[in-house]
Amino acid sequence: MSRKALEGYLQGFGVEKVLAVKSMGRGAHGEGWLVRAKGRDGESEFVIKSIRPAGLGHDYPSDRAGMFLLALDTYNSLPNHVKALDVITLRPDGSLKGAGGGRDYYLLMRKASGSSYFEDLDSMRTKDALGADDALKIDLMVSYLAGIHSLRKTSRTLYLRKLRDIIGHGECLMGVFDTYPRGVLLPGEMAGIEKKCIDWRARLKSGYRRLCCVHGDFHPGNIRFHKSKSGQDFGITLLDRSRGPWGEPADDVTALAINYIFFSVRFHGCVEGAYLEAFKRFFGLYMKRTGDSDLPSVAAPFFAFRGAVVANPVFYPELSREGRRLIFRFINRVLDTPEFDPARINDYLSS
Repeated sequence: MSRKALEGYLQGFGVEKVLAVKSMGRGAHGEGWLVRAKGRDGESEFVIKSIRPAGLGHDYPSDRAGMFLLALDTYNSLPNHVKALDVITLRPDGSLKGAGGGRDYYLLMRKASGSSYFEDLDSMRTKDALGADDALKIDLMVSYLAGIHSLRKTSRTLYLRKLRDIIGHGECLMGVFDTYPRGVLLPGEMAGIEKKCIDWRARLKSGYRRLCCVHGDFHPGNIRFHKSKSGQDFGITLLDRSRGPWGEPADDVTALAINYIFFSVRFHGCVEGAYLEAFKRFFGLYMKRTGDSDLPSVAAPFFAFRGAVVANPVFYPELSREGRRLIFRFINRVLDTPEFDPARINDYLSS
């Protein structure tokens, strides 16, 4: 943050010149800076607060933005609290811009072409085996994931965050369970799954070297295929990358793999036909392509989260009561097993 950029931004608060900037000290979360300035009405002082960008859930710029936007919303409504004026964003060109004052926030994107992979999954219910296009699309998804997962980063903090988020984030296991209507699962059943996942988190903490680039929500609705210009093969477009760019590869793998189980349970009551072939092809080809022999020993809590998603009647009301029980049985059996075995997929479902 340059002195010139700061002066330009503070003009909106009547500042003509910044006289001095000095640190007020550091705390566990960040650092405060005292700005002494001169304006038309004399001298004034401001405080700029920064957040330490690693750990405590502050790892990404969006985390810090969310924290400061919440501060701006809440500081001024509490009696006797110091007043917040704005949230400052540092632009790529070094300029400063205010981001506060919004009532809500929206994301503007380009339109994606192609058809959702949900359409392919739905069409598999009438197939005993995969067609050529089905196999080609699975190969393309495996190649895509293998490519992004090959990008590694050394950060124990970010890996532990992923393990923490998959259980406790509002969009993940506990947050999804909180959206369940009463009676779908008993409170003790939910708590049992959550407790097992916490034990898995402790078990997986030492595997932080597995941290890699991830999509974060690699489920069928976020995967679109379109015919190439030659018409002989397909291109792939992804939507809605979620919860940060770094994580555990099992998160992406299970996000897709659970859907072969879900769709087959929904239509057949077990995993069979094209769905069984698709599950084995995707899981097996991914492990072969990446050489990730440790994947089965870390997949359980990620399968638990994804299972909680597809078993949620708010998200998928078309799944029968018995189908939900099968998914919950799958979740518990996988959590109770030290290493997931793709060949035993129906054993995890059987009574």
